[in-house]
Amino acid sequence: MFEAFFVVLKGKGIAVTPGEWLSLQEALDKGLCGCSLSDFYMLSRMLLVKRETDYDRFDLAFGEFFQGIEKGTALSSRLLEWLDKPEMNELLQEKRSEGAFSLERREESAEETEALLEKRLKEQTSEHNGGSYWVGTMGRSSFGNTGASVGGIRVGGKSGHQSAFAVMGERKYKDFRDDRIIDNRQFQQALRRLRQYSSRQDLPRTDLDVEGTIDKTCQNGGFLQVVMEKPRKNAIKLLLLMDSGGTMLPYSQLMNELFQAVSKSNHFKETHFYYFHNCIYGKVYQSPVCDYGDWIDTEWLFRNLKSDTRVVIVGDAAMAPEELYSPSGNYRGPNDGLPGIGWLELMKEHFRKSVWLNPKMAQGNAPWRESETAVKGIFPMFPMTVKGLKEAMEELMQG
Repeated sequence: MFEAFFVVLKGKGIAVTPGEWLSLQEALDKGLCGCSLSDFYMLSRMLLVKRETDYDRFDLAFGEFFQGIEKGTALSSRLLEWLDKPEMNELLQEKRSEGAFSLERREESAEETEALLEKRLKEQTSEHNGGSYWVGTMGRSSFGNTGASVGGIRVGGKSGHQSAFAVMGERKYKDFRDDRIIDNRQFQQALRRLRQYSSRQDLPRTDLDVEGTIDKTCQNGGFLQVVMEKPRKNAIKLLLLMDSGGTMLPYSQLMNELFQAVSKSNHFKETHFYYFHNCIYGKVYQSPVCDYGDWIDTEWLFRNLKSDTRVVIVGDAAMAPEELYSPSGNYRGPNDGLPGIGWLELMKEHFRKSVWLNPKMAQGNAPWRESETAVKGIFPMFPMTVKGLKEAMEELMQG
């Protein structure tokens, strides 16, 4: 039963096991959700979803399978206030018991109903209860709640007949996803994973040694004996190289968030920022404008930054193959005798730990897939998402 639903869930990336699916079938055989779509939703989510990061994927899969619509229509707080009528549920029960409330099935398609809702939301200026035109309660229109229309769009309130093909204004688990684009706070949280403490021998003992103090106090018959230790310093050195301009323009704000996060992370021993366009060549730029001449030699990085510096390269790798393979493929400056891929290999060879973050991984037959695949062959590449950033930081700290 519902084999197609299983396929949709797998297509959304939810790891449903055969055992979990059989448990759902068993629960259905025992009638644990009756004929309620909402109860089936809760039951299936409980049995099939193992991580909160998959809740939003499950909601999208559920809406897709049960012919839901995209929940993107803006609803004013005033409209939701008009529709929040708990007392209508009691009136609905009374009318049902009196046989004075018959259901009607709408003939419009989901697309037609959604278009009509958009139109009504622009027109409506007051509260409506009953009727067959406006968004309201206890009516026969295709929008609202506690009404007699089967198959419309429930807006606000609580579902009465479990027949609406969409519940507007939810998607409340989308912020739990681990594949969404990250923000400044998440950048800072991830960067805290880059810690490798060391104690410098030439520093005075200025930090309280809690465990040592407890131990010495116990040995001293309970009389407090304070023990101090030398402060530990984060020994991590970080080099951030960011692609700027061209296909990276849509991600300018994201790049700024990353720059700000690294700038505010004052726990690194050293931080260095440079820019490039499409690929790293013989020069790296000192500002995101990438002006001609406003650069330093890439070889300067090799001479002045030690091999234990962690390197984070951010770019979409969306370049033509000649930009990567041709000794004259850099149209914004000099190649300095090597193709782009040669410079990337030198970066990988000099710095022991490096990763590439990509905000736009190639999909399908994207024209830059060949270049992206070549870059992946040199650097571990991760999508610029919550999960991708976490995995990239773990990669930098291995070994």
